[in-house]
Amino acid sequence: MAGKGFRGNAAPVGDFAAQVLDPILRRRAGMSVALVQSWEEIAGPRLAASSRPERISWPRRASDEEPFEPATLVVACQGLAALHLQHETGELIARVNAFLGYPAIGRVRIVQKPVEPAGPVHVAPPTATEEETRRVAETVADVEDEGLREALARLGRSVMAEKRRRR
Repeated sequence: MAGKGFRGNAAPVGDFAAQVLDPILRRRAGMSVALVQSWEEIAGPRLAASSRPERISWPRRASDEEPFEPATLVVACQGLAALHLQHETGELIARVNAFLGYPAIGRVRIVQKPVEPAGPVHVAPPTATEEETRRVAETVADVEDEGLREALARLGRSVMAEKRRRR
């Protein structure tokens, strides 16, 4: 396989996906994959969790002699996050323009709709108290197989902590 064009240097799949998707996204939404991928960094984790850039609407120009006019960034947002985003519009415009490297965006239009999280949501697992850990250890103490005993103890601690968290 090494002789048929495979050089042995692996490249991230995301690089190939960006090469394919970038022209499509530019044509359809007026923006790049990099803006979508960097949205959490640009908007901040709190806003990025409930918003995403939809498209950039560029004003039509009849000729190249017409002066440049900044575009409108359309952002999908859900619930109360729309109000937060509205209050932080000026800062968001500055951050997007800094990311793009020039004053491309002049205003933000917010579209309220459900937003899927950009990536997997990582929630720290709840931790068991010392008392819960002791009770679980007593419960699984008679299990002979050490691996099984440890697995059951982890499961037990997790269940106990989750029960406490939900109360």
